[in-house]
Amino acid sequence: MFGRKSKKWVVLSIAALSAMGLAACSKGANGNKPVHMSESYSSSKPATKAGNKSTLKVAEINDAPFAGIPYPSLQSNGEDSDVYSPGGEGGLFNQNKNYEITKGGLANLKLNKKNNTATITLRKGAKWSNGMKVTAKDVEYPYEIIANKNSKSQQYTTDMNDINGMKAYHAGKASKISGITFPDGPKGRVTVIHYNHLTPALKYNGNDFMWGAVEPYEYMKNVPISKLMSAPQVRKHPIFTGPYKLKKQVSGESTSWVPNKHYWGPKPKIKHINIQVVSTDNFTEAMKTKKYDFVFGAPSTQYPRVKTLKDYSDVAHPGLEFSYFGFNVGHATKSGKQVMGKHMKMDNQNLRRAMLYAVNLNELAKKFGHGIDYRANTLIPPVFKQYHSSYKSTPGFNYNMSKAKSLLKAAGYKKRHGSKYVSQPNGKKLVVHLGAMSGSATADAQYQYMMQQWRKLGIDAKYTNGKPIEINSFYSNLEKPKQSSMDVFLGAFSTNSEPTPTDFFGIESPFNMGHFASKENTKLLNEMNSKKSFNLKYRVKIFKKWQKYMNKVAAYGPDTFSLDWSPVNHRVTGFSYSPADNNFWGKLGLNSSSLK
Repeated sequence: MFGRKSKKWVVLSIAALSAMGLAACSKGANGNKPVHMSESYSSSKPATKAGNKSTLKVAEINDAPFAGIPYPSLQSNGEDSDVYSPGGEGGLFNQNKNYEITKGGLANLKLNKKNNTATITLRKGAKWSNGMKVTAKDVEYPYEIIANKNSKSQQYTTDMNDINGMKAYHAGKASKISGITFPDGPKGRVTVIHYNHLTPALKYNGNDFMWGAVEPYEYMKNVPISKLMSAPQVRKHPIFTGPYKLKKQVSGESTSWVPNKHYWGPKPKIKHINIQVVSTDNFTEAMKTKKYDFVFGAPSTQYPRVKTLKDYSDVAHPGLEFSYFGFNVGHATKSGKQVMGKHMKMDNQNLRRAMLYAVNLNELAKKFGHGIDYRANTLIPPVFKQYHSSYKSTPGFNYNMSKAKSLLKAAGYKKRHGSKYVSQPNGKKLVVHLGAMSGSATADAQYQYMMQQWRKLGIDAKYTNGKPIEINSFYSNLEKPKQSSMDVFLGAFSTNSEPTPTDFFGIESPFNMGHFASKENTKLLNEMNSKKSFNLKYRVKIFKKWQKYMNKVAAYGPDTFSLDWSPVNHRVTGFSYSPADNNFWGKLGLNSSSLK
């Protein structure tokens, strides 16, 4: 999750959730102030030839194997994004510190409000790591993958319907996307996307309306889109446009990289990179014994143990990630549309709100927060300063057991015949099953605490299947069109670098795994990118209105925001978390052949 964000929302593992339900341990009354760290580090000693010839060692903190999908259009978790990021993730555009698209990347963008077009022009001579030319068709191909009705991709959203012909292609009524054209041919450099209307989001990298990465059409064209996920071009021999190319991978465990001689940008300095999966419980020991230069997904719970390590400096930036409580309130149709269930166990708004008020996130903050993860108040991360609704304006779900019990009682949930727990308003037994990813002992303790609080509220709460679930099985179950084993689940997402949340909460979004849908939600999501929203004040107003609405209906509840942070070894030069650093991997250097 370093460098540019060219892709869409991705799910995160328990490593990113290691402080699930935690808030910052700060002096703020609400525990909502993260610890301050610099967003960059560069050793005072310059990189050396011997250092750069050695291997940069990076840890991916995760308690399960990564899935092994290198291309953003097919990815659905943050771990894959991390371990394949030296390859550049096919990113098209450069960006500034506010994620606004700038010139100088693999391609440049020109928007034409009069004609409702976005013109993407590739730089001359750009090539894939196997030497193949990057073409206009490679810009269009991800749209085919994402929107194909037989695709395994989870990245399609209703916002893409704003592209002419996209809706017909997605429905299988057209073989091509009529609104994407090639003025100088599919093997040329120019791609023009024709929209029904342009939106303010299009100015930002990672927006919902335009895919920000290329995929190698010529390399994969003979594989049916429905079979891409298992194709050797994806699983065994992927190609890249970034500063590094894949040398070797051990399935689910590690990736190894060497410089890509066909990279269009500055030649990378370091000759070898290795990214290795490390469990949450082994993170601290791995850093103490200096096995890694820096890490992805550093767990907040272990920050106190590593923040004073000799020969490391801690670096951080406000994260695009957030964790949440999700409630199962419906199902998805065959066409992928979310439908709320009329007689679902969790369809009562007051039941959901009561459960959220019953969990004391501020109390957990005192014990585990450490200023890295901090209590969330809405579903828009504060990294988006203009759009995030303040804690004062939108407090979120501060612990209030009395209020929780009142909500439950008012909704008709009560104990009957001397029972220990409440039953449903219709008199039927109520058992709420919690779906949670398996991980560290700390995470398990927090899951137990949440269920304990719900039992104090009067709800019989139990684990789905009696215990936490391995991450791949967890998401495999949630991603089904209909499931009944998880009533409430704990998850985390890494968002776009443009805050429109349709990717997660839209009526046709596969990531809307609780299946929430309402006319008001759809209306507000659409209004975020209406013509009126080119007026920034109006757009901000709609974002804040949506955040309040989502807290009111509580189909999803905010849990934690976080900092992206990592210890960085003092042999590393050029490390920067800034969104404006468009060549993260290429700028890194080493001043020693071994970790200090």
